[in-house]
Amino acid sequence: MHFSFSYNKKKVLQALRYHFIAQREIQVLFIVVLLFDVVSAVFYFTGKIRPEPFLLGAVIWFCFLIAFWYFMPNAVYKRSQTFRERFTIYFQPTYIALENTKGRVEWQWSRFANYFETPYFFHLYFSTKSFFIVPKDELSKEDQQQIRNLLNEHIKRRK
Repeated sequence: MHFSFSYNKKKVLQALRYHFIAQREIQVLFIVVLLFDVVSAVFYFTGKIRPEPFLLGAVIWFCFLIAFWYFMPNAVYKRSQTFRERFTIYFQPTYIALENTKGRVEWQWSRFANYFETPYFFHLYFSTKSFFIVPKDELSKEDQQQIRNLLNEHIKRRK
């Protein structure tokens, strides 16, 4: 199976948000900041502390949201030339091949550590930080299911 695709900026930014939020260390950081803010809010409203810790937690939470929702996805998008090119991807029984006007690369299925699926993309991970996204826009439901089956057969699904 093969098909050609290019990237839609808005959808790529959403995919990058999913990528950042799916990182374990970022999830832990969000939970810690949220717990700090909730505990400080309880202490503040019961009169045990002044409002500064609660406000600090709220400001930190707001800064994290802005950073992970806007700044980081946009920075990655602007730095990467990949998202501005057109590709053809080939799903073969033993490998995945990707080509564009600059060349071709083939990856054995064993090179991929895991994958997960979002509304617009299949995220194929080489490691926790290195990944490639395959858009689902130009695929029929049947083709999406075939790719899903191939991925489930060859790559571990990330929860």
